[in-house]
Amino acid sequence: MARTLSAILTVLLLSGGAAPAQERSLTLPQGFRIEEFASGFGSTRFMTVDPAGTLLVSTPDQGRVVALPDRNRDGRADAAVMVADGLELPHGLAFRGGDLYIAETGRVRRFRYDPATLRASDPAVVVPNLPPRGNHWTRTIAFGPDGRLYVSVGSSCNVCTESDPRRAAITRYNADGSGELRFATGLRNAVGLAVHPSTGELWATVNERDWRGDDLPPDYITEVKEGAFYGWPECFAAGGRVVPDSRARTSAERCRRMTLPTIEIQAHSAPLGLAFYTGAQFPPSYRGSLFVAYHGSWNRTVPTGYKIVRVPFMDGRPSGPVEDFATGWLQGGRVLGRPVGLQAGADGALYLSTDDAIYRISYRVP
Repeated sequence: MARTLSAILTVLLLSGGAAPAQERSLTLPQGFRIEEFASGFGSTRFMTVDPAGTLLVSTPDQGRVVALPDRNRDGRADAAVMVADGLELPHGLAFRGGDLYIAETGRVRRFRYDPATLRASDPAVVVPNLPPRGNHWTRTIAFGPDGRLYVSVGSSCNVCTESDPRRAAITRYNADGSGELRFATGLRNAVGLAVHPSTGELWATVNERDWRGDDLPPDYITEVKEGAFYGWPECFAAGGRVVPDSRARTSAERCRRMTLPTIEIQAHSAPLGLAFYTGAQFPPSYRGSLFVAYHGSWNRTVPTGYKIVRVPFMDGRPSGPVEDFATGWLQGGRVLGRPVGLQAGADGALYLSTDDAIYRISYRVP
C-alpha cells in the first residue's frame, strides 16, 4: 500500500501546476532565483532536513509527512515519498539522534527513521494529550542545543482566558517527554520556532489578536526568554510600549510584567515559518540572516504580508531593519500564493513552502 501511495504522489508531483506562473510574478534581489521544487500533493506546511540532507514536509490536510529527494541534484524533487501517514494534522517536524519527531495537533510522537528508505516506523508518543485543534490547531516543535524539546501551542480563541496553561505558550520537555516546564507564556499563536545556530537562543513568530483595527496590534518576531510573559490576552506591544487591551480582562499587574518583543511588524502580516540561513551559497551579507514567511492577512481592509522578509543578524542579534526579500504573491489585491514555511537546505538553497507548493531559492553570481 505504501508503494502504491508513493507512486500516486510521484505522478501528482511530476504533473506540476500553476506554480511557474507564480514564479514569473515574484521579485528577489539580484542574483537570486526562485523555482518550483515540488507540488501537487496537498497543502504543504513546515519542513525539516533529514540526516542525509533530504527535505521532508508535513501535509496536514492529508495526514502525512512526505520526503522530497533530489538525487540527481537538478533543483527539482525526483519523487514524493511517503514517510508517515495516518497522522492527525501533522505540522512541526524535527530530528534528534536520527529519530524523527512529528507534532500532531494533540500529541508529539517519535519515530525511528531510515534515511535510505525514507520511511518512519515504530511510533512512540513522547508528549501526549496536548490540547487539540481549537482556533489555532498547529503544533510546532524545535530542539535546543541542550537536547530539550520546545512545543508551541496557540490559543483556542482570539481573546479569552484559557483553562489549559499549555495554550498560548511554549512548553519545554526533556527529549523523552518528561520534565514539563512552561518556558514562556502570553504568546497568542507562536507558529514558527527556530534556534539560533550560534547562541542557541529560541526565536519565534507570533500572530497577535484580531479585530483591533488594521494596524493594531503588531504581529512580532522575538527572541523567547525563559519565564517571560508576552502579554496575551491582557495586553500587547505597540510602538515599543505595553498597551492594555480594553476589550480583555486587563490585569495591570500582569501587564507590568510583560516582556516586549524583539521586533514588531505590520499587524495582520501573519508571520509563520522562520529560518536562520546557515549555508554558504548566498552572499556573505546574507549568511546568518533570519528569513521569515508572512502568510498574509485575511481580515485587513488593505491586504498585507504575502512575502518573505530578511532580518540581518550579527553576533547573535538583529543588526538592521526588516527588509523585503521575496515579494509578488500579492498583485493589486489579487493573491497568487501564501508563504508558509522556510528551511535552509543541505545544498545551500533556501526552501519555501506555500499553501500549494515547495519552492527552491538559490543564488548565482550575476
